[in-house]
Amino acid sequence: MATFKYNALTAGGRLMTGTIEAPSSQEADAALREMGLTVNSIEKGRTEQPKTAIGRNEFLLFNQQLASITKAGIPLERGLRELAQDITSKSMRKLVEEIAADLEAGMGIEEAFQKRQGAFPPLYGRILKAGVETGRLTEMLTSLNRHLELASHTRRIIFEAVSYPAVVFVLAAIIITLVFTYIVPQFQGVLEEMIGGRINPVTQGVLDLARNVVPFWTGVAVFVAVVVGLFVALSASPAGRRIKEGFLLHVPVIGRLWHNSVLSRMAEAMALLVGAGCDMPECLRLGAVAAGSERLLLDSERLAAQIEKGANFMEAGHDAGMLPRLFLYSVQLGAQRNELPDNLHSLADMYADQARAGQSRLQVVLLPMMLVVVGGFLGVTILAMFLPMIQVVTSLSAAG
Repeated sequence: MATFKYNALTAGGRLMTGTIEAPSSQEADAALREMGLTVNSIEKGRTEQPKTAIGRNEFLLFNQQLASITKAGIPLERGLRELAQDITSKSMRKLVEEIAADLEAGMGIEEAFQKRQGAFPPLYGRILKAGVETGRLTEMLTSLNRHLELASHTRRIIFEAVSYPAVVFVLAAIIITLVFTYIVPQFQGVLEEMIGGRINPVTQGVLDLARNVVPFWTGVAVFVAVVVGLFVALSASPAGRRIKEGFLLHVPVIGRLWHNSVLSRMAEAMALLVGAGCDMPECLRLGAVAAGSERLLLDSERLAAQIEKGANFMEAGHDAGMLPRLFLYSVQLGAQRNELPDNLHSLADMYADQARAGQSRLQVVLLPMMLVVVGGFLGVTILAMFLPMIQVVTSLSAAG
């Protein structure tokens, strides 16, 4: 598919420019005419993808503004045009204007955002599409805002807890590297002479590290780069994101917090979808899309397929690892008693409360843990330097 830039007039005589993908200029021209546009010019261009994703705070603000636009009843494409005028970032303004142009040209909302998937979070376009199809776009965006703020607060807790120990650790690493490079090697001969060449394993390990301090930090840098590169690579595909989510689930405290947040978002989205008249399989699929989890999306798709075949809800969810039995039982009971929206809202509140409790535990545990790690590293280094002296004093006392 090639990308073509076009200049055209709408049925109302409004000038419109934009891009369209097609195998050839003739097919691009035909597609534009099918949209009711009078094409003035069309030429081959290149697809301009955003170099990086928009920032988290920028996306949160955009999502809040989008929710306000839909709540006010303003047509989406018109609202995005107006919104673009208030955006100070040139790259973000251009992105929003391009989306508005695609929507005005008749492109679906999911396709318009999917076309710029490098700039927005995964599944965002599908969340918007689900909101449009069910007539609950405002509610879904508002719900997404609450969970984005919850996730932002969690990241802030982690950053605040890690930043101070990280600064201490970096400064300590610089000082220790200098000591290991210029001072410790000078003491090896003295220490060996003091204790007759029998250096204890801890001190010997520190001396070996001193001789290889540059390769050691090079290895650390390569390891960090590999981890970051792997994280980015996994985020680029649904299968990779499922692997990343599986790892995240096993991280103490953080994994549980993330799982509760995702379940809360799904339950709230399902409550909105039930109120919009969606059947259960569709609620599961669209609710998982709104939750933004690939693993939850896969489990929900399997569960929905089993329900469509006539399976019992609890039995169908037996292999759904992301959906707890309590979640499944509460949904089934709510459906049987005709109280499903209330049960789903209760589940959303319960998991949101558990996520907030997880944030509090994280705040209490993370900072002391980081300080213990940094302190332990420094303590072992100091101990290694003093152990030979202790050995000498002990041997002299024994001889006396």
